[in-house]
Amino acid sequence: MSDGRLDSPLVTSLSFTRRVMIMAAVVVGSTLYSTTLLVASAMLPQMQGSMAATADEIAWSTTFNILATAIVTPMAGFLVTNFGRRRVMLSAVGGFTIVTYLCGQADSLETLVLWRVMQGGLGAPVVPISNALVLDSFPRRQAGIVSSIFGMTAVVLGPVIGPTLGGFLAEAYSWRYAFYMIVPAGAIAFVALWLVLPREELGSGTRLDWVGFLCLSLGLGCLQLVLSRGQRLDWYESSEIVFETVLAAVAFYLFVAHSVTAERPFLSPRLLRDRNYTLGLILVLTYGMLNFTPLVLLPPLLQTHVGYPDHTIGMIVAARGLGGTVGFFAAMFIGRIDPRIGMTIGFGLVALSGLWLMELDLNIGTTDLLLNSLVQGLATGFIWVPLSVMAFSTLNPRFMSEGMAVFHLLRNIGSSLFISLAFAIVVRSTNANYSRMTEFVTPYSRATDLPWAMGAWTMDTMPGLARLAREVNRQAAMIGYLNAFSVYTATSMGAIVVVWLVRRQRVATV
Repeated sequence: MSDGRLDSPLVTSLSFTRRVMIMAAVVVGSTLYSTTLLVASAMLPQMQGSMAATADEIAWSTTFNILATAIVTPMAGFLVTNFGRRRVMLSAVGGFTIVTYLCGQADSLETLVLWRVMQGGLGAPVVPISNALVLDSFPRRQAGIVSSIFGMTAVVLGPVIGPTLGGFLAEAYSWRYAFYMIVPAGAIAFVALWLVLPREELGSGTRLDWVGFLCLSLGLGCLQLVLSRGQRLDWYESSEIVFETVLAAVAFYLFVAHSVTAERPFLSPRLLRDRNYTLGLILVLTYGMLNFTPLVLLPPLLQTHVGYPDHTIGMIVAARGLGGTVGFFAAMFIGRIDPRIGMTIGFGLVALSGLWLMELDLNIGTTDLLLNSLVQGLATGFIWVPLSVMAFSTLNPRFMSEGMAVFHLLRNIGSSLFISLAFAIVVRSTNANYSRMTEFVTPYSRATDLPWAMGAWTMDTMPGLARLAREVNRQAAMIGYLNAFSVYTATSMGAIVVVWLVRRQRVATV
């Protein structure tokens, strides 16, 4: 039975078989893009050595990729309006596959950064357009199940598969093979999309609001540079960070002022008239902040300070994918009752995993880490399905592409924002605690006279002092990570409050 919400005109023109084929094709294409989001981060040390670059220079390959993604993502609605979903998807997936191969062929830092910029720009429209295609190809009453399948593969499994398989290939062969592995799948996705995507009758299109686009691009670019380089340059002790922050603030102000006064702005403020969509933007920003943080924080902690090998860390990351699969299927049924229940359970599980992480120490076992990663995956599944369904349940289908672009843009910004914040907390807390703890390492401390307190450490020799300094640094770093996990936990608890502001509305309002 219909639930009274508007179905897309595309639904009535497609058979069930054609819908399933479209689902499979766009899922493959969007999974390829999400796979590359974190795979380069795992290969940075190898790439640095191959390119004879400094740590700061090789980081540009990731910084500019995210920057290009942030700038092009809001253009998805404009591109679809003027060129159609089929043309944009084929161009994006085909171009993305080609430049991914060229990333593996890069023989200098400059060419690597160039291809990574193009990779981010070409791949940026894929996920929002794929998500919009999936929702528009099926009746709204089936939005829960199709969002579950799309989210499980494209949003969760991609970022899990990328670092795991890419890291294995990089360790066994070279970092270049982590890019090469995407090329055959990209070619298959291109052919599948060419065969199944319906041809569209294009309208007159719209003119690009260059003022809005340039202001938003400048603001996003400066914001990403601040987030990516802030910790490395000691934040506002650097004149570069101060300048970029001021420029970002001015650009965002001009964008907002122009959007509310222009006749046809780049991004329409009318989207924010829909209460559920607006709250969905807040929640997806929070979801982005929480989703990738453990994936980025745990590997360096376990590898550097706990001594776990790469393959063990890969298994821990893979457990998250297993949990996500279970969570997505469970969310399909819970979402039929009330989407707020599923999101509450999801953010509650995130808070539970955060409280668990706050109890970690340097003697943590593999079993606890695997179970914690499983809980994180469950949480992702419980959140994404009802969140994506709720945010677009009352949005008019003609605003779907534009709304989806903003939706995924905020998810990416949230991830970048919180990862930068978490690493800043880790670094600053480690330095502060190391300074504080070394005050107690002195021959005059009573603890140094207790054999069971000092153990194998000694202050009588330089090697002994070096071992003691390393141990103090490990403990200080552990405190830094625990502080980052505490912020992660508090953020997830705050999201539960926002969830219950959502209105169970069933009529398109925009």
